Amino acid sequence: MLTGYSPAYSGLMNNVPTSLQEMKGHPWPAGTESYVNVRIKQQYIQSYSKSFGIEPLIKYSTRVEKLRKVGSKWEVRSTTLIREGPRRGQKVRSVEEFDGVVVASGHYHAANIPDIPGLKEWKSSWPDQIYHSKSYRNPDELKGQTVLIIGAGVSSTDIARESHHGAKRIYQSSRGGKFDTPLDWIPPNTERVTGIANFEIPSEGQGNPGNITLTDDRVLAGVDKVIIATGYLFTLPFLVDLHDDLATPENASDTVLVTDGSQIHNLHKDIFYIPDPTLAFVGIPFYTATFTLFEYQAIAVAAVFAGLAQTPSEADMRAEYVEKTKVRGYGRSFHSLMNAQVEYVNSLVEWVNSQAETTGGAKIQGHSPEWIEESKLIHPKFLKFLETRINGHRVGDDLLPVAVQYI
Repeated sequence: MLTGYSPAYSGLMNNVPTSLQEMKGHPWPAGTESYVNVRIKQQYIQSYSKSFGIEPLIKYSTRVEKLRKVGSKWEVRSTTLIREGPRRGQKVRSVEEFDGVVVASGHYHAANIPDIPGLKEWKSSWPDQIYHSKSYRNPDELKGQTVLIIGAGVSSTDIARESHHGAKRIYQSSRGGKFDTPLDWIPPNTERVTGIANFEIPSEGQGNPGNITLTDDRVLAGVDKVIIATGYLFTLPFLVDLHDDLATPENASDTVLVTDGSQIHNLHKDIFYIPDPTLAFVGIPFYTATFTLFEYQAIAVAAVFAGLAQTPSEADMRAEYVEKTKVRGYGRSFHSLMNAQVEYVNSLVEWVNSQAETTGGAKIQGHSPEWIEESKLIHPKFLKFLETRINGHRVGDDLLPVAVQYI
């Protein structure tokens, strides 16, 4: 699916060991290190699709424009950009029908931009000096500059660590979020400051950015670049009929999928759309060992779509969902599997296996004892990695926040 810039910057590395992200029947190449560049992970995924014959089924350079239910079928409208041959640059539009649809488009597309007084005016006056971390690519763009990074999570700290040798000075603005990285993880020329009260609105013809006032009344002057590292929002532009952007999460209807972008609503086990389980999602949860967790979700979807398992009744799925909202509340934490991936996977395994004997489906195994034990060592292993691999390498937020100790 075409979604504009990829959030995978050039030096991005995983922060969950590759051994915990190995998919069934497809080991990592011999000698693969625990922490690798994003290109190595890309090669692993591509080799997986080729090994299992999936490659011919994939449409690259394709954007899904609209997805809707028409009768008993899902109608998918898409646009494919031709990249080779005499028709290079042309667009081909398609309309196809399917019995079931799996949405696996991730949640790192729509940048979350904070509503800070003066920020919009700054962006209008100096468009090249303010951008979201999604557009960050390498540390060269920050050489010799004073940089303000808004946010203190993994991406923010990642950018600071990679660029601190070249940047003149780095400020990291934090509102004290619970997923802020520890102070001792930021480099020497980076200072963590409070949240931002406002950006001084520029006067007409002003050649350089003005002052930035923090919530503790401190004023930052001479900032050359502002990088907004405040995360992403859920959005499903191809399912616009299931968006209600004016509703709050608490007031979401029983059919809506997206409200303010902080979560996806009305999913059973973060997978099946409760009103119609022929629409399924893979990859919604946060704070997981992504590849292995999503593989178990995919197994559950495949079992249902193949008729080897059935979802509970709509009433039962609704009751479980409502109970989850009471326990988790609303927003980003609703999809958190922090310290809960094993329990979640076990619930999927038990559900699929409970029906395997009557449907003829194959039983599956949950995470092995070895996998579980290794997952408990993530935090100390990652700290050791940071100590030995600071210069020239980066660690990103595509997997597990480094402040989280266990899966």
